[in-house]
Amino acid sequence: MASVKTGYWNIRGYMQPIRLLLAYAGVEYEDKRYNIGPAPDYDRSEWLNDKFNLGLDFPNCPYYIDGDVKLSQTFAILKYLGRKHNLAPKTEEEHIRVDLAEAEAIDLRTKWSTLCYNAEFEKMKPEYVKNAAVKLKEISTFLGSHPYFAGQNITYIDFLIYELMDQNSQLIPGLLDEFPNLKEFHARIGGLEKVAAYLSSDKCIKYPFNGPMAQWGGK
Repeated sequence: MASVKTGYWNIRGYMQPIRLLLAYAGVEYEDKRYNIGPAPDYDRSEWLNDKFNLGLDFPNCPYYIDGDVKLSQTFAILKYLGRKHNLAPKTEEEHIRVDLAEAEAIDLRTKWSTLCYNAEFEKMKPEYVKNAAVKLKEISTFLGSHPYFAGQNITYIDFLIYELMDQNSQLIPGLLDEFPNLKEFHARIGGLEKVAAYLSSDKCIKYPFNGPMAQWGGK
């Protein structure tokens, strides 16, 4: 039985980068997936029955539990796993690059969620597509010829950006075509041996990206 336990909704969402990192690190873990009921109530009782019984300081999804280590919040988990599995930035230059990439990733994810869960999705999408191309140009320039966003070494932030690119490429087909280095980065992360094995396995959630209340990417 795996000692590591994670929990999140039965979607990709904020948990997918954590799942990818754990796959890369070769960690066996129990991935608890909570279902959300259909409209209009979107029942969350599966999660609520566990929420305050896990010993989490800030009960929320996603969570990560390994013995006395009990964490919630995506970035707290990713950074802990980065330190634990030698996937944290090491030099000051790497720290700066990862901090910048992290801030951009948060912005991208916030805009993605705002669009996907908005009742005005179809009206908002054209502006989102336009702005996404502008932002990806900046990200492409930042990555440059580096294989990873910290520079030469893979870090936790790469799994987050990979997932953001994957999600957006599903929403906007051909999005990465204008940015060969981002397309290569996406293929590089997805092609890592253990990540590729996870992505092709029945353990990997291909869909949905979002919860059932989303206008796009939900059930």
